[in-house]
Amino acid sequence: MSIDTDRPWLAAYASGVPDDIEEQTGSLFDLVETSATRFPKFVALEFFGRTTTYADLEEQVLRAANGLRKLGVTAGDRVALVLPNCPQHVVAFYAILRLGAIVVEHNPLYTPRELRHQFEDHGARVAVVWDKSVATLQDFPADVALDAIVSVDLTRAMPRTTRLALSLPVAKARESRAKLTTKVRGTTRWDDLVSTRRLSKRHPRPATDDIALIQYTSGTTGTPKGAVLSHGNLMANAAQARAWIPQISAGDHSVVHAVLPMFHAYGLTLCLTFAMSIAGRLVLFPAFDPDLVLAAIKKRPPTFLPAVPPIYTRLQHAADSKKVSLKGIAIGISGAMPLSQDVIEPWEARTGGYLVEGYGLSECSPVLMANPVADSRRLGAVGLPLPSTEARVVDPDDASKVLGTDEPGELQVRGPQVFSGYWGKAEATDEVFTADGWFRTGDIVAIDADGFVHIVDRLKELIITGGFNVAPSEVEDTLVKHPSVREVAVVGITTGGNEQVVAAVVPTDPATFDPDALRAYAREHMAAYKVPRRVVVVEDLPRSMIGKVLRRKVRDQILAK
Repeated sequence: MSIDTDRPWLAAYASGVPDDIEEQTGSLFDLVETSATRFPKFVALEFFGRTTTYADLEEQVLRAANGLRKLGVTAGDRVALVLPNCPQHVVAFYAILRLGAIVVEHNPLYTPRELRHQFEDHGARVAVVWDKSVATLQDFPADVALDAIVSVDLTRAMPRTTRLALSLPVAKARESRAKLTTKVRGTTRWDDLVSTRRLSKRHPRPATDDIALIQYTSGTTGTPKGAVLSHGNLMANAAQARAWIPQISAGDHSVVHAVLPMFHAYGLTLCLTFAMSIAGRLVLFPAFDPDLVLAAIKKRPPTFLPAVPPIYTRLQHAADSKKVSLKGIAIGISGAMPLSQDVIEPWEARTGGYLVEGYGLSECSPVLMANPVADSRRLGAVGLPLPSTEARVVDPDDASKVLGTDEPGELQVRGPQVFSGYWGKAEATDEVFTADGWFRTGDIVAIDADGFVHIVDRLKELIITGGFNVAPSEVEDTLVKHPSVREVAVVGITTGGNEQVVAAVVPTDPATFDPDALRAYAREHMAAYKVPRRVVVVEDLPRSMIGKVLRRKVRDQILAK
């Protein structure tokens, strides 16, 4: 495709990076099918040392697709995935897409309330679920009850020796097994689902413009909204990633470490789709464990490691303490939070490779910008718009006024990776698109003379902690229900390079207020990363003339204590 608008950043692209990507055709399943045809014996997946070739992956995907078809899944149906990183997650993802159905990704550690809200919104009737999360879905009320749950035992994808070790009658083995799996009833077992014949080649394929994924994002209001992404959106973002890193190509035995959860937009694109598109070896980790990652690095360093700054820091510290070399890790792409020189310099010194920062949003599949994977990368900038991406900065108070170099304003973007809207929310969709089709990111940025984008502030008041988005109003709505809380405001406070969720509380009775009890209450109703790390007691909350709580002043109030 060709873009006619002025794009000053093109001159700053690294050598070999094209201005634009080709228009996408086909579907996401083609990524697996093409790699299986070209490189059938290449390793596609590695899980605790057990490997799956691309030929075997395609076979499993087609068997799972036929199994889901027998459960009644048809084109356009939503199918929920509630899984950590594991081979079954990859297989289920592409099996759903091969049928023309729609994947809906979920965090398996979400509380019943959080999961129920999303299921009420998307209306999936079939779900593929980690067996540790099955009970949560089985307890849904009748109006959200599922027609079928496919339960996944992670240990079934592990090597036989590992499974035997987990079955030993010793306390440590029992404890490890209990973290990974549990007995369930009333479900279809994953192994039974994939024991059928493969799906017929004649089964209709999805079109490029068909919906592939509903990715939930907190957005601006705090109410999670499902970003609707097509096959074309996600294929384009994978193609943009390939174009951005021309030193990686299909068939060169690249290794990608999936330390980010694939239910998160960042991990989904850079692991689930990008890795498959280059016939890479995707090494899967159900949760980030430095020891497990270091063991894999010793065996075969990753060519490509997408992560967030705290992960790079923890890996460095763990490698130093265990005297494990990080040499050979070629490219690290960091996102979701600012990347500092204190992280970059020691990482690049230890690996001999690059560590660069990028930027994106769930609504954009998610990557919009990245620093060049070259010496021209720029500290403090989130990078340059990817090939085929348009970007402009406008006056937040007058969107018709496009701003110039180094003038801070709202970032607006267009490109093949940008979503079509929010699931079932036409009004919310209209609010984030301009009349001429630009997506309003809600972030305040400045673009310098070379085209590098610098984040200045957020119009959205999302808190980004550990790479996850937390909407302050969602946390506030939960905390204010506790009888000890009269009023509450939640903000993000940056400590040690990571943003933390902090609650300013006006208690109903200051003399008896117990911050630990409030945090315990929060843990019962929200995912752990949303629970405030600190609870600060205040006498009153600063408000505007119309009574709106001023979170900026709340943040200042907390910092002054």
